[in-house]
Order: sequence, then structure tokens, then C-alpha cells
Amino acid sequence: MANKILVIDDTTVVRVKVRQMLPQQGNFEVLEAKDGLEGYNLILQEKVSLIMLDFILPKMSGWEVFQKIQANSELKKIPLVIMSGRKEEVTEKIPEPFEYFEFLNKPFDQRQLINAIKSAMAIAAKKGTTDTVSPVVTVPKKELVAVKPTVEGSSSSADIEALNAKIVKMQAEIDNLKKQLTQVVTFIKQKIK
Repeated sequence: MANKILVIDDTTVVRVKVRQMLPQQGNFEVLEAKDGLEGYNLILQEKVSLIMLDFILPKMSGWEVFQKIQANSELKKIPLVIMSGRKEEVTEKIPEPFEYFEFLNKPFDQRQLINAIKSAMAIAAKKGTTDTVSPVVTVPKKELVAVKPTVEGSSSSADIEALNAKIVKMQAEIDNLKKQLTQVVTFIKQKIK
């Protein structure tokens, strides 16, 4: 399954530049949107792994798109890179240090792009993402302990079984995310060489 990277920018050159700078052997599908409204609709329709968002956009500004993303508990888990040629436009609305996204100053080179993507993934992982990126801290399988029902405990055995099932499911998701992150890191390392 390809990792979908959505580039929302009204400048064709920037969208093409991002597509070209991503490693060719990587498992990436780049989706493009030329305005905020089209970009936000793609976010809702597609399962994107990363959003690259210009701050100044027609139809719906990057600021408005950012607010809609932050208002949605699922969407705000997606790694986000905000791009702008004027950082002060961003810091006017969102003070530093940026907590929910990585900032990428335009113009940028491939190294800066790759570093911004890695940083955005790390920020999203700290917030506790689902299946978009691997979390920074994972629980090794050997540390997962099944909770045994106790008579004097307030939890019913059904509750405990449900929790254990969730732990198993989460571990499977973590293992899948580790695999995806390993693929992305390998791809980035190959591109940096």
C-alpha cells in the first residue's frame, strides 16, 4: 500500500518540486491540490499519510485548513508540514514553538524537505497516531502482560478480556507501523546518500 502524501499549494512549481524530491524507489503516491478547499476535501476522501500545506491559499486558507484539521480528532493525528515563504504569517496565527506540525520555509531543498517530513512524523507520533506513522515509543511484546481477572477487583472479567483484546490489536498495529516506518527510513536513507 502506497503512503499518500497530499501537497496543498497553489503554485504548480512547488507541487512538482515536492513530487520530484521524494525518493523514486519509495512507496509514495503524491496527491496534489491547488487550493485549500480542494485540499481539505482530499483529506476527507483519501487516507493520507502526510499533509504538506501552504499557509496562503485561495478558496480556503492554510490557516482555515489547519483549524479544521485540529478540530477533528482523527485528522489531527496525520503528520503535517506547513510551508510558507514568510514564517511571520504563520507565527502571527500560531505561536512558536510549533506543537502540532513542522514548519518548512520556502524555498527548500531535498534535505530540508526530508528533514521536515521526518520531524512532522515524530511530532505526530508523540501525539499518539493510529496507522499513519509509527509511534516513537512502543511497548515490546514481552512487556505486554495479560491482566488476570480477580474476584476482589472492581473490573469484570468481560472488561479485562476486552482490554486484553485491545492490547493485542494495538500491538499488531504497532508492529505494522514499525514495518512502515522502517520502509520510510530505508527509503530516506537511500535518497540522502
